[in-house]
Amino acid sequence: MSREPSPRRGERGAVTAEAAMVLPAMVAVTAALVWVLSLVLGQVRVVDAAREGARVAARGDGEAAAVAAARRVAPSGATVSVVRSGDTVTVTVTARLDGPGGVVGSLPGAEVAADAVAAVEVGV
Repeated sequence: MSREPSPRRGERGAVTAEAAMVLPAMVAVTAALVWVLSLVLGQVRVVDAAREGARVAARGDGEAAAVAAARRVAPSGATVSVVRSGDTVTVTVTARLDGPGGVVGSLPGAEVAADAVAAVEVGV
């Protein structure tokens, strides 16, 4: 009759203690990944907004229409500026992003910005 060795009494709660030590680190890494993902998505929206605004301004629809088009795509609270220079138009979109809330709500905010330049279209 073979008997399996029993775990030593001093090692009984080792797995629980190790999990208790690793769990906060895993939560912190997950929170950081969520925050980075939200920054990337915010940057993509700002780039898209600048491109849309530049496209509208290049068509000659006017500065107000370009700002309105960019604001439809940009994150809420974004600032949009349109500058005409010769035969080009430059649209700059800047937005302040706060933490996504919840556990990661205490992370510091960040500012994202993008410029888009388009050639002014000449009427045919």
